[in-house]
Amino acid sequence: MNDLRGLSNSRRHAWGKLSKQQVGAYAEYFFKMEFTMAGFQVYSTEVDDRGIDFVVRHGKGPFREIQIKSARVDAEKPSSYIFMQKTKFDLRDDNMLGLALFFEGREPELFLVPSLRWATPDAMFCDRPYGGELKSKPEWGLSISRKALPVLNEFKFEAVIERLI
Repeated sequence: MNDLRGLSNSRRHAWGKLSKQQVGAYAEYFFKMEFTMAGFQVYSTEVDDRGIDFVVRHGKGPFREIQIKSARVDAEKPSSYIFMQKTKFDLRDDNMLGLALFFEGREPELFLVPSLRWATPDAMFCDRPYGGELKSKPEWGLSISRKALPVLNEFKFEAVIERLI
């Protein structure tokens, strides 16, 4: 049996070999395990039709709805844009975005962004109202680039978890 721990990071974390769907599934399971390791109860949804991938709770604290998004960041694709439909991502205290950034050859970097961050949109945290003749539905977006990555530091998973516990 192959032991993945013996693989070099460049082979073990070869995200380019996975489909978009596989990377997204990995991100969701990785987040669930990290929440579990931090002492949270994790409740999976049966159907993902409301933009909630799972719900977490620490001790007797509040339940929090988590929506997971992922993006690959590499030399060939130095920027990405992810979005959540406004009808499925309400700006509330108990709603959060789990963002997994995949850099080739490395373990994913995890970020946990409170939905209320989009209450004051800017160039990175976007409000796209759309509507009218446009086909796209209104959305909250996140423009990700290597230059903008330091802005995400305040939302690193470990730091946000410490504030939630």
